[in-house]
Amino acid sequence: VQLVESGGGLVQPGGSLRLSCTASGSNFEIYNMAWYRQAPGKQRDLVARITSGGYTEYQRAVEGRFAISRDNAKNTVYLEMSSLKPEDTAVYYCNADPYYSQNGPTDFGSWGQGTQVTVSA
Repeated sequence: VQLVESGGGLVQPGGSLRLSCTASGSNFEIYNMAWYRQAPGKQRDLVARITSGGYTEYQRAVEGRFAISRDNAKNTVYLEMSSLKPEDTAVYYCNADPYYSQNGPTDFGSWGQGTQVTVSA
């Protein structure tokens, strides 16, 4: 599956952004979809995940501020981000994985090219 992210940009602290990730191909509904982020000099970390069955989980630092959702009819997963903080600045990557692992993405997953989110006054 090929993934294309959009919606990143520059936003002031306290602002909001919505990221979108659209997948090509069929059977989007079977994939567990996730957003990861990577700040300069840091590892790529899970931000939010939504399983094929609709179960959601979040990194503790974004709970209550971010919301992940999916629209299977549009082959798209969204990340609604609000009350953004400078520490949310990173490249955000979309991931589609046919398998679920508590240890993170499996080798069977696919990645998008990433979209930059910068939170700064």
